[in-house]
Amino acid sequence: MTVDYIIVGSGLAGILFSQKLKSQHKSFVIIDDGSQKSSLVAGGLYNPVVLKRFTPVWKAKEQLELALPIYKQIASDLQIDIDYKIPVYRLFASIEEQNNWFLAADKPRLSAYLDTDIKTVKNDVIKADFGYGQVLDTGRINTNVLINAFKAFHKQNGNYLETSFDYDALTIDDNYVSYKDVNAKHIVFAEGFGLKKNPYFNDLPLNGTKGELLIIHAPELNIDFVLKSSVFLIPLGADRYILGATYEWTDKTNNTTKQAKETLLKKLETFIDCNFTIEDQIAGIRPTVIDRRPLVGTHDVHKNLHVLNGLGTRGVMLAPYAAKQLFDHIELEMPLEPEIDIQRFKAKK
Repeated sequence: MTVDYIIVGSGLAGILFSQKLKSQHKSFVIIDDGSQKSSLVAGGLYNPVVLKRFTPVWKAKEQLELALPIYKQIASDLQIDIDYKIPVYRLFASIEEQNNWFLAADKPRLSAYLDTDIKTVKNDVIKADFGYGQVLDTGRINTNVLINAFKAFHKQNGNYLETSFDYDALTIDDNYVSYKDVNAKHIVFAEGFGLKKNPYFNDLPLNGTKGELLIIHAPELNIDFVLKSSVFLIPLGADRYILGATYEWTDKTNNTTKQAKETLLKKLETFIDCNFTIEDQIAGIRPTVIDRRPLVGTHDVHKNLHVLNGLGTRGVMLAPYAAKQLFDHIELEMPLEPEIDIQRFKAKK
């Protein structure tokens, strides 16, 4: 089999890069063994504001303008619903937080996203003495539905290989790469935290941050917005909610932990007071980088080996932007955004 690209990994990075290839009529094969869970356990929010500090997300406007039409096209292609417009409400804990919100809303890069009307919601189970601030232009991509539908579609098309990638089976020539019975012009490694095992790019500073989520059933809560306090509550429908997430920098396994569950529940109880049951607990390793920017670029020696990684906690917004950057870099020889180019770390050595 001969194709234009081999893509290793079918999380958000791999999916969005393949969508870019499809739009440009490039052929590809995807290889993934399902070992990386970060995209599957993601909350899937797109939100242009860092709500802990009331600061703008890096290139939020550019990312949203690019991403939303692409997700719409993917949903149409796969005949699925994945983009749910849902407001995000930031619960204020004090008058000081209200004031900080108003100060942030005056800043040019935030004014379009922070509603300056303090919201009140009649809900006896939420401790909301100081009200809420609403973030505009928010929503949620259902990453589980997206990934499963993408996988099923490409398996049916015969260009999805559900297997572990064997780096020893990769042959690299100046003009092509070969992997077993697949020949390609380029190979893109979009394998999330699995990059740590990649002999061509494992020198990159991919740290990995473990995140855990709970799925709870809370009939008394009854909210139709994302609620952000010390943790997020994301409605799933039928009185079910995602509660998350934790951040753990030492444990690099996909195993759920009692400690994470207790941490999430303790934080939840600071702002809601109602009965609920825990339906599930999920864990995954986010591909995070010390400077909170993606890892995008081409190998120093092998110019047909590329990396698309490090999407961290905002993969839904970052993936389309980073995928376009890499495609334009490979096919049009356009320079990468310096802040995401892997050369930023090479230069420091």
